[in-house]
Amino acid sequence: MKKIFKTLYITLLFLSFGFTQAQDFALVDNTVKAYPKFSDVNKLAAQVNTDFKQDDLKARAIFTWIALNVKYDLAAYGVNERPVAFSYSSEQEKITKQKKFKEALADKTIKSKKGVCEGYATLFTVLADKTGLEAVIIPGTSKSHLAHIGKGPGASDHAWNAVKINGEWKLLDTTWAAGVVTGEKPAFAFKFNDGYFFATPGVFFLNHFPDDKKWLLTNKTEEDFANLPLYYGNYLTGGYEFLSPQTGTFTDRKYNVIPFKIKNLKPGDAVHYVFSRNRVNNEAKLNMNGDVAEFDVPLENASNGTLTIYINHKSTVAYRINR
Repeated sequence: MKKIFKTLYITLLFLSFGFTQAQDFALVDNTVKAYPKFSDVNKLAAQVNTDFKQDDLKARAIFTWIALNVKYDLAAYGVNERPVAFSYSSEQEKITKQKKFKEALADKTIKSKKGVCEGYATLFTVLADKTGLEAVIIPGTSKSHLAHIGKGPGASDHAWNAVKINGEWKLLDTTWAAGVVTGEKPAFAFKFNDGYFFATPGVFFLNHFPDDKKWLLTNKTEEDFANLPLYYGNYLTGGYEFLSPQTGTFTDRKYNVIPFKIKNLKPGDAVHYVFSRNRVNNEAKLNMNGDVAEFDVPLENASNGTLTIYINHKSTVAYRINR
């Protein structure tokens, strides 16, 4: 009996901690939303230090301010991506010059209020350092387009951060938290997505594969990354868990249906699926098995292209069908 009560106490304590942390982050976000549009990293860092004392709250404040204020610079995407070359005669000189380049990029990003992933990640790192946090920039491969389904990590095309909180590294991506690029003529739109803040390594892995695998913080592999479907930002904000299918590509004609199992759907959630070939919006017939929603997507011989699952009319996960 004592063991049961102890287990119950630990469970309730954990749930209470998670709820309290969510409340804390909501308070941080509301505070940061009232901040001015700083153009000086030192002034922003000083404000964060004044308002917050806990490391996780400082990290959240920096994350939120950057995501709410820095616009993705589409015009600069793919331009001048070569690393800056410089010479040095000692390790200390190397560190000093690297710091100087980082501070210059952070200064440019906060003044212009725009940048690409390197600018976002560098600004976070510089602000973290000025608020007493230890943070790093992590270059790597993203999984962000339908063309990436079935492909393993390749040349670096993205950068994000890890920050140390209470001795544990936490992952975050301020670039993807800031918003989305939409439209036939691509344009950036602010859309705050805090699903990219302190996501578990397993969830963060769904879209990120670091050049240095130690920053996976999980035992996933390149093959695992290649086999993933494409998870959209709505997947993180919705808190869904697709239990099956586990693979992102279907090539064998023996499959007549694809069985789906989704955990954490809420009452009233609507699920639809669309094949790119015919673009017909099909409503999934859900069967509830406990807290898991199950449905089948029928396949035809001509069911080639991509299959996208929508939850509440928002793209959530996409798969490639090659039959």
